[in-house]
Amino acid sequence: MPSYFKKNAVIFPLYGLLSVAVLLVGMLAYYNWWTALIGLLVLSIMFFFALRTEIRNHRETEEYISTLSYRLKKVGEEALLEMPIGIMLINDDMYIEWTNPFLASCFDEDSLAGRSLYDVAEMIVPLIKQDIETETVTLHDRKFKVIHKVEEKLLYFFDVTEQVEIEKQYENERTAIAIIFLDNYDELTQGMDDQRKSSLNSMVTSLLDHWAKDNGAFLKRTSSDRYIAVFNEAILHQFEKGKFSILDEIREKTAKQDVPLTLSIGVGSGVSMLPELGTLAQSSLDLALGRGGDQVAIKQANGKVKFFGGKTNPMEKRTRVRARVISHALKDIVVDSDKVIVMGHKFPDMDAIGSAIGILKVAQMNQREGYIVVNVNEIDNSVRRLMDEIKNKPDLYERFITPDAATEMITDDTLLVVVDTHKPSMLIEERLLNRIDKVVVIDHHRRGEEFINNSLLVYMEPYASSTAELVTELLEYQPKRGKLDMLEATALLAGIIVDTKSFSLRTGSRTFDAASYLRARGADTVLVQKFMKEDVETYIKRSRLIESVSFYKQGIAIAVAQPNDIHDQVLIAQAADTLLTMDRVSASFVVALRSEEVVGISARSLGDINVQIIMEMLDGGGHLTNAATQQTGTVQEVELKLKAAIDEYLEGGQT
Repeated sequence: MPSYFKKNAVIFPLYGLLSVAVLLVGMLAYYNWWTALIGLLVLSIMFFFALRTEIRNHRETEEYISTLSYRLKKVGEEALLEMPIGIMLINDDMYIEWTNPFLASCFDEDSLAGRSLYDVAEMIVPLIKQDIETETVTLHDRKFKVIHKVEEKLLYFFDVTEQVEIEKQYENERTAIAIIFLDNYDELTQGMDDQRKSSLNSMVTSLLDHWAKDNGAFLKRTSSDRYIAVFNEAILHQFEKGKFSILDEIREKTAKQDVPLTLSIGVGSGVSMLPELGTLAQSSLDLALGRGGDQVAIKQANGKVKFFGGKTNPMEKRTRVRARVISHALKDIVVDSDKVIVMGHKFPDMDAIGSAIGILKVAQMNQREGYIVVNVNEIDNSVRRLMDEIKNKPDLYERFITPDAATEMITDDTLLVVVDTHKPSMLIEERLLNRIDKVVVIDHHRRGEEFINNSLLVYMEPYASSTAELVTELLEYQPKRGKLDMLEATALLAGIIVDTKSFSLRTGSRTFDAASYLRARGADTVLVQKFMKEDVETYIKRSRLIESVSFYKQGIAIAVAQPNDIHDQVLIAQAADTLLTMDRVSASFVVALRSEEVVGISARSLGDINVQIIMEMLDGGGHLTNAATQQTGTVQEVELKLKAAIDEYLEGGQT
C-alpha cells in the first residue's frame, strides 16, 4: 500500500480526537479556566501539526496521481505506436485517417494517412461495407485477423501468419484412409488359368504400388480384390489434383489384355479418429460402387462428398446369384410383414409404375396385401393410358391408393418398398418414409449423396436398364402361387422399353432375358406401343423445343424453351432423346419451364460426356448417359447455370 494511504489512516482518527478534545476543553473552562487555557494551547499545537501533515499528504497524493497518469499515458502511447498490432482509423469515404507505425511498416510505407482504402487494401472494403466484425485477409503475403469496430470506424490487424501455417500443416498431416476395390474381379477371372490370373494380379499390383510410392502413400493388399492405402491430406490433395489418374491407367492397361478391369476407391478424410476414418472410407466405397464403380468417392465428416472418374458405363454382371439372393431376402421380409406399400418417385413414369406392379405381384405371391401409392394428378399421358387399361381389371385397380389412404393404413409391421429412386426428396409422399420402419429400396440409378438410410434391404444395380428389369428378375425366384397376367407383364415390359428407348440404350443381355421372360408371360408389345402413343399437339410442342437448339462446346446441343411456356417432364425428356439422334450431337440438354416456379433440365449423352456429373452440380442426378434436375428461377438464369456447370466439367478433365 502507498505511504500516503497509511498516513491518511492515522490522520482521520486524529481529527476525531481533536473534536473530542475541544469538547473536553469547553467543559473544563466551566470549572477552571487556567487549565482550559493550557488545554487550548496544547490543542492548537496538535491542530497545527495535523493540518501540516494533511497538506503534505495531499501534495504527495497529487504527485503520485500525476506520476501514475503520466506512466499510463506513456505506456498507452508505446502500446499504440510500438506493439506488433496494426491499428487503422478510416472515414465514411473509405480514406485512411491514421495508422500506427507497425501497420504502415506492413505495407512498406512510412505513412498511409490520406490514402484510399481501395488503393491500399481493397479486400478489406467488403468487410467494412457489410459490417463484418471479424475476418482473416492476406496483405503482402501475410495473414492478418482483422477486427472491425463499426461505430468507431476502427480496424485492428493481428498478424496470424504463423498460426495459419501451423493450422495448414496440421490439416495436411492428418491421416486419410482409402479402400481400393477391383470391380468385377471375381467374374473377370472366373475361368482364367492360373498363369493368366497371376499375370493380371502382378500387373495391377505393380501399377498400384508405383502409384502409391510416387505419391508417398502406404499400400497393402488385403484380399484378391481389395487394397488399403494410408496417406495424409496433402497426398490426398495431390491425388485430387491429378484426378486420380490411376483409374484411367488401370482401365487402359487391362483393356489391352482384353480384361476390362476397373477400380472403385472409397476415401475417408477430415477426422482424426482412425475407426471413424475407416467407417467413412467404407461408406465412400459403398457409394462409389452404388454409382456403378470405376470412380472415387471421398466422404468427409461434414457430410460432403467429392467424386472423380465415373467415365464408363457400369459393366453388366453376367451372374444372377445376387438377384436370387436378393429375391429370397425380399421374400422373407414380405412374409414378416402384414402388408406391403409400394411407392415410386414424383411424376412416376412407366418404369416406376411397372416395377411397382411387379412388387405388388411379389406381395401377392407371398400371400400378403399390397398397395401402390399414386397421385393421379401427377402422371403423364402414357401412364394415364396404362391406368385407363388397369381400370378394366377391378382387382388390380383397387390396389392403387392415394398417399393419404396409405398413411391411414400403416401399422408397425407394414413394409414400404421404394422403387425407381433412392432419394427421400423425390418420393411421392415422404411422410410414409418417416412413419414406416421397415423399408426396402430397389433402384437402377447411380447412387447420389442423398439416400434413404436405415433400409432393411437395398438392391441398386446401375448396370441395369431399368428398375422393371431388376423386379422382373426378382419375380423369377418368388413362390409360384400366382402368375403374372398379361397386363402386369405388359406394364413391366413397358418400363423396360421406355427406359431403354426401345432397347437402343443401356441394354445388356440380361435386359433381353427379362424381356423374353415377360413376353413368355403374355406381355403385349402392341399394347405397349398404344401406351406410348402421343397426340399431334405434343409432337408439335416437342418440335418447337427442338427448333430452339443451339450448339455449345464439343458437340453439346442445348435447347431452351420460351420463357413462359410450361412443358411436362416427359416432353422435355423426349426432346433431349430426339436431339441425341441428330448428327454431330454427343450430348443434349433441354431447358424448359415445368411450372410457374420450377425449371427442368433433361440431359442425354452417348457416353463420351458424363451428364450425371453435370446434373449433380445442379443438385440433380441420374446416369452417365441419362440425367435430369430441377431448378428455381427463370429459364435464362438456369441456362446460364447449365453452361457454367458444363464449363466446370470440361475444365475439370471430365471427371
